[in-house]
Amino acid sequence: MAWWDKDNLQDKLPFLHTRGFAKTAIGKWFEDQEFTEVETSQLQISPGNETHLRGFETQWQSPTHRNHQLYLATSPEFSHKKLIAGGMERIYEFARVFRNGEIGPLHSPEFTMLEWYRAWENWNKIVEDTLEICVVAARAVGADYFSWKGKSVSIYATPIRISLAQAFRKYANIDLLSTLDSGGNGQRAKLADAAIRANINVAVDDNWSDIFTKILVAKIEPNLGFDAPTILCEYPLPEAALARKCEHDPRVVERFELYICGVEIANGFGELTDAIEQRARFEAAMHEMKRIYGYNYPLDEELLSALAQMPGTSGVALGFDRLVMLISGARSINDVLWTPFPVEQI
Repeated sequence: MAWWDKDNLQDKLPFLHTRGFAKTAIGKWFEDQEFTEVETSQLQISPGNETHLRGFETQWQSPTHRNHQLYLATSPEFSHKKLIAGGMERIYEFARVFRNGEIGPLHSPEFTMLEWYRAWENWNKIVEDTLEICVVAARAVGADYFSWKGKSVSIYATPIRISLAQAFRKYANIDLLSTLDSGGNGQRAKLADAAIRANINVAVDDNWSDIFTKILVAKIEPNLGFDAPTILCEYPLPEAALARKCEHDPRVVERFELYICGVEIANGFGELTDAIEQRARFEAAMHEMKRIYGYNYPLDEELLSALAQMPGTSGVALGFDRLVMLISGARSINDVLWTPFPVEQI
């Protein structure tokens, strides 16, 4: 039976109405906080420069019939940072974004990302925003609990904050920081030995980040967000992405993720504004992407130029569809999408 069949659509309407109420309430919250709503382009020079982030390719045909490679945005992040460099201070967007190779109960190749930035603000303020917005959305629809797969967490539960080092020690009995050298570089042999002792399968060609991810997925994430919304923070430098180093320990960075009922909801940073360091990170990630997948993506030179003019800023990307799922009792992401990805026609 087609998703647009009358009975099917009627079954989905409660979830879709929840989506609308939550979006309106969140928009009001941003208005009260004096944010400006922006709308950024979905066509980009680069879809992003993280090793395992895959984009959708397209082409622009110029008036002279020359083809130019473009990509659908995987995030509005690059555009937002250019706006911050141009003088915007508080911005947000309900952005339509696209990620290739991802589909399942929590993944759709096309989805809505709620992303916002605060110039001149510490990353802890963005952490507070993220937790508050989840509660705002729940209250807007009269939900007292976040729920997923039979597990529930009170929206009034005091949030938990735990660093990656603490989580690896608690759930995997691994001293994560001991596997980094003084410069924050991952020492593969040390992490591999620790992973094997924790009964994690390590392949010969796994690098430090591969092993880190295996431990995270197998030992850490299954324990997060079941007693209360949980902030997992202070990621090791090899997993920094676009986050700046922590002042108290340059081996870790100002990056956090929010988990509720075991579901990752948001990923935020104290943003790196050092264009030279960001370029080096991008180039290393694209070298690794080329090794693994046989291709990589161009760098967005406008972004790197903008970083040099960008003030200290913090930002976060929140999976809006996932949040709606948690406050509506939805069974999968398709329940909260007005028009789902057409996988059945492919």
